[in-house]
Amino acid sequence: KYPEIKSLMKPDSNLIWIVVLMILTQFVAFYLVKDLDWKWVLFWAYAFGSCINHSMTLAIHEVSHNSAFGHRKPMWNRWFGIFANLPVGVPYSVSFKRYHMDHHRYLGGDGIDVDIPTDFEGWFFCTTCRKFIWVILQPLFYAFRPLFINPKPISYLEIINTVIQVTFDVVIYYVLGIKSLIYMLAASLLGLGLHPISGHFIAEHYMFLKGHETYSYYGPLNLLTFNVGYHNEHHDFPNIPGKSLPLVRKIAAEYYESLPHYNSWIKVLYDFVMDDTISPYSRVKRHQKGSVVLE
Repeated sequence: KYPEIKSLMKPDSNLIWIVVLMILTQFVAFYLVKDLDWKWVLFWAYAFGSCINHSMTLAIHEVSHNSAFGHRKPMWNRWFGIFANLPVGVPYSVSFKRYHMDHHRYLGGDGIDVDIPTDFEGWFFCTTCRKFIWVILQPLFYAFRPLFINPKPISYLEIINTVIQVTFDVVIYYVLGIKSLIYMLAASLLGLGLHPISGHFIAEHYMFLKGHETYSYYGPLNLLTFNVGYHNEHHDFPNIPGKSLPLVRKIAAEYYESLPHYNSWIKVLYDFVMDDTISPYSRVKRHQKGSVVLE
């Protein structure tokens, strides 16, 4: 009905320069915190570094869809993802791409989509207090969940990603000291845990309303997250870069404006923790039929 949407299916060259600028900003921050008191190191890790590092993980999400250099240059995107990974501190860019493609192909697939919490998470984190702890520990669950749900053989690119990242971390430690290293790691742990931006983890696919599995968010934090809030639009057109997803909604308005959506990720976090009817179990899980082709 709207063939002009096809014109949006092209790389976003601005993404490259935004990522470079964010990395340089964090490098400056690494230098500035190296002699601060520990309380200020942790304060700035949460107040500033967490926003940059969480935003960087969503830049890596964009790169996993080849949005930086396009589908004709997949390896350029992989190398750029490894580069974008540096200020995050933990090697994950290549692994994320492998698992995220499965998430798009087999959304909610039992034993395939590692975005689905494990049975243990659903069983144990079922009270207000425990859900609050689960939100804080989200980055750890995302890191280790694939090992239990859908372990994959290690690829050579993952080894390269790890070697480069560990080397970078060691250089930061020896050149700038332990405080800069802790700032970097704390920024990632805190930014992906109990943080306003982390509301997108729950907002995207937790079924607050029966019959609606995926939700979009149209609030201001999209400016920091490459429009990841436009999540229905993203799953409909995963090869359109985040910067163009608002145009998708504008062009095909009748398909999106009637859908339930969020305007506050903070409220999503609050409702998830306080609502007794919502838990890590509040996800649609599917048993796949036919052949499955994993990334």
